[in-house]
Amino acid sequence: MAARDRPEHQAPPEIFYNETEARKYTSNSRMIEIQEKLSQRAIELLALPEDTPCYILDIGCGSGLSGECLTDNGHVWVGLDISPHMLEVAREREVEGDLVHGDIGYGMPFRPGSFDGAISISALQWLCNADKKYHKPHKRLYTFFSTLYACLVELITSQSMRAGFTGGLVVDFPNSAKAKKMFLCLFAGGGHQQLPQGLGTESDSDVKNQAGNSARQRWKDKKSAKFSRDWILEKKEKRRKQGRDVPTDSKYTARKRKTLASRR
Repeated sequence: MAARDRPEHQAPPEIFYNETEARKYTSNSRMIEIQEKLSQRAIELLALPEDTPCYILDIGCGSGLSGECLTDNGHVWVGLDISPHMLEVAREREVEGDLVHGDIGYGMPFRPGSFDGAISISALQWLCNADKKYHKPHKRLYTFFSTLYACLVELITSQSMRAGFTGGLVVDFPNSAKAKKMFLCLFAGGGHQQLPQGLGTESDSDVKNQAGNSARQRWKDKKSAKFSRDWILEKKEKRRKQGRDVPTDSKYTARKRKTLASRR
């Protein structure tokens, strides 16, 4: 994609992601796959305690594609996005997270220490644009980082470090033009956290493939249980606790989904 064709160079996010674009984005199978892979990698980089539900902030949550990965990993999350149309699609999809409408350039509307971690998929680059006359990218970035969290490139990195974070960039597959991905991992508080190692940085190509396959296999194993009877019963129980109307459990629960899956 040419630089001028990137969404952030065409219009402000609240305008670019109108109702049509929001629905098209969420129904695009290629986009869904990319979001799942990036979200899963971001969750891995958080290095959260295993088998422990955490409270995660999803910055620029859009229609909830990345939030669904958090749910599948057993975490509770809050999503923040500037596009009301994206959030409307997320509500229609009945995502598990709580949704907040807001501009991250004005800072995070949460108390310090509210979350165990945060992820942001393809959102922070919007802060580098001056979409309005009074927008100053350096100020918006500093406001964002001084009130919390993280992601990409030199301008963003310098402002996050200025705000008091430590850490740096983790680059997956640095020698590949297509597979190369950059993640900004920031740490707050005391201690000296070790920066995670990027994937595909070993000299042995077999080790590279093994690491990539291992990550993909873990993701497939987690997804294999999706739509099973236990998964559906757990999802229904969560919705009951949220006060939603949920069909009564019976011996037919999940049977239809299994039949459809077997036909595919």
